[in-house]
Amino acid sequence: MLYFGSFNPIHKGHISLAEYVVERDLADQVILMISPQSPYKTHQQLAPEVSRYEMAEMACKGSKYPERIVPSVVEFLLPKPSYTIDTLRYLESNFGSQMQFSILMGGDQIERLDGWKEYERILEYPLYVYPRRGEKVDKFADRIRLLEDAPLLDFSSTEVRATIERGDDTARMLHPDVAKYIREKGLWSPAQRMATLNALLDDDKENIALLLERGQLHYRMNEWGAALNDFNAILRIEPQHAEARQLIDMVQDILAFRYTDLYNP
Repeated sequence: MLYFGSFNPIHKGHISLAEYVVERDLADQVILMISPQSPYKTHQQLAPEVSRYEMAEMACKGSKYPERIVPSVVEFLLPKPSYTIDTLRYLESNFGSQMQFSILMGGDQIERLDGWKEYERILEYPLYVYPRRGEKVDKFADRIRLLEDAPLLDFSSTEVRATIERGDDTARMLHPDVAKYIREKGLWSPAQRMATLNALLDDDKENIALLLERGQLHYRMNEWGAALNDFNAILRIEPQHAEARQLIDMVQDILAFRYTDLYNP
């Protein structure tokens, strides 16, 4: 079973789903087809392809079935951007006499499948579709097998990246080896997010959402003065902004406590 994705980064939800496929005997092997560049994503959003492969390799080795859940670099060898139908043709041409292929995809992907290159040809393969929590899958209902009892993915790679950028704990999301790799490589770090926010605010200095996010990031990094600057900037734009006012009070309480502690050991 071919499980296509950017895996940017791979998380516990991906592995849980692959283990489900093995345990339900839906395929002899689950291959994580790591996309070097999706037609729906810009290259700048992606970690280096080698990094994404190495993280997937760690996560697969840490799964319950490391011999049956493995990553693939096949799409790294093909022209970019990666189109599923082109990869399928390559696999059929080179391995079709040895194995049969099925495809695993999310409900959000099947809903936009008719925008994919030669999607009618993709529908000729056995398609297994997993819905996310609260998601209803109606499209191509007679052409797919809906995995209604599949483990629910309560977070996405986008949410994982945001959690890393905020400096929050990712233990429930990532295999420990993957989390360590991300820290060592500095992928999606708070510093990297800060640089992005600075650049965005250079072009849009009164964007309240960006100011709030940057101020909160300064707060988490114990950069109290910079945090106050951003929260006060919000109040100058929107004097009644309750969250900014609350955060200012919190910073001032912290500074008052530290000031008192410093002079009264």
